[in-house]
Amino acid sequence: MPEYARALVWFRRDLRDFDHAALYHALKRSRQVVCAFIFDRDILDMLPDPADRRVAFIHASVTELQQALAARGGGLVVRHGVARDEVVRLAAGLQIDAVFFNHDDDPAALARDAAVEAALHAGGIAVHHSKDTVLFERDEVLTAGGTPYSVFTPYRNAWLKRLTPFDLRAYPVDAYADRLTPQSSAIPSLQDIGFAAAERTLPTGMAGGAQLFEDFLDRIDRYRETRDFPAQKGPSYLSVHLRFGTVSIRQLAAAAWQQGGRGAQTWLSELIWRDFYHQILWHRPDVASGHAFKRQYDALPWPNPPGHFEAWCQARTGYPLVDAAMRQLNQTGYLHNRLRMVAASFLTKDLLVDWRLGERYFAEKLIDFDLAANSGGWQWAASVGCDAQPWFRIFNPVTQSERFDAQGTFIRRYLPELARVPEKFIHAPWTMPAAGQQRAGCVIGRDYPAPIVDHAVQRGLALALFRQAAPALK
Repeated sequence: MPEYARALVWFRRDLRDFDHAALYHALKRSRQVVCAFIFDRDILDMLPDPADRRVAFIHASVTELQQALAARGGGLVVRHGVARDEVVRLAAGLQIDAVFFNHDDDPAALARDAAVEAALHAGGIAVHHSKDTVLFERDEVLTAGGTPYSVFTPYRNAWLKRLTPFDLRAYPVDAYADRLTPQSSAIPSLQDIGFAAAERTLPTGMAGGAQLFEDFLDRIDRYRETRDFPAQKGPSYLSVHLRFGTVSIRQLAAAAWQQGGRGAQTWLSELIWRDFYHQILWHRPDVASGHAFKRQYDALPWPNPPGHFEAWCQARTGYPLVDAAMRQLNQTGYLHNRLRMVAASFLTKDLLVDWRLGERYFAEKLIDFDLAANSGGWQWAASVGCDAQPWFRIFNPVTQSERFDAQGTFIRRYLPELARVPEKFIHAPWTMPAAGQQRAGCVIGRDYPAPIVDHAVQRGLALALFRQAAPALK
């Protein structure tokens, strides 16, 4: 027998009506279930761009979620306000006995959820929360000594050893869907919540996630060979759907695990990286507030030369692959994973700019921004994090360009000013003779910037910078 007469499911970064832990538990344990989503002003009011692609993605996905729940006989109550107040107000007004939601381990979300839970308990309302965003979380994968892993490979091995078919099973929401109530409300428009429509570069909602996943499964066998080449259709493009939960991590991991093969195994490893960074954030929340995982690097004296960060943001470094990457980010909100590493390495190791500035810029621009992965990735590239790129290994932006965009296809796509530059010079156009520059309609310093720095010189400066913080590694 259900133990609650009426429960509320609070949707957050889990915008789907299937294989949903909190929704399943609420339905199984309650006679009636109301669903709700809050456009949280604590988050939205801090976003500087009214055309923020993430808000537009969420808005479209919430609209689809409401329609999907209605098709099941349910509904979705949508509010715009401070979530920690709105949830408590809704629960009281709807005479809710228990509130169910899924974990979010971002420190700000944990503080919000603790405040909501305390207020609900004070009102005599039960609270239940569940793991849903990752396969294994928090303390589920630890070393033999009971400590969190800080190196990925042993974490991955322990993760795989622990994985069973049960961990990949979908929550059977359908079995209890008749307990959904048709409680619903109008969804405020983007304009109502202070935002404007943004250009869509990826399909939204559960339908968009399913479409991309189906397309990727046809290509997954080639993933290992194609994933590093930005001009090719190699990635899954599912990162934003994972971020907002319009797909199920269990569904994705199960498909990769069952399919096997080098491509599927490589992709599964990247899903495990996601779990790894989330458990790092849980155990070391300080990494989310500008602290390096390796605390000896906190006081690293980054030179931050004037103008370098701005040139990087504005795609004016004179290094084509870096600039094409930043154009892709600025124009679409998406950035190919290999190019995230190249751009981050260039900012920190070539321009000698503090990684925290780059991390914040990505946080503003990326449609798939995830605090755990963004912090982890930037610290990896800057050699200050867990399992980091060794500080004495520094990406050469020209070599990276030659290797991963050999014909310059991606570069020309985002840097049309280089469209007529011959393949021989596309990776380092400043080496093109003056006559060739005239023929290509790309005079360096006029049509495209000269290199902002000399990589060889900057490499030496970066090594010297890190030796100050790691004298034992000389």
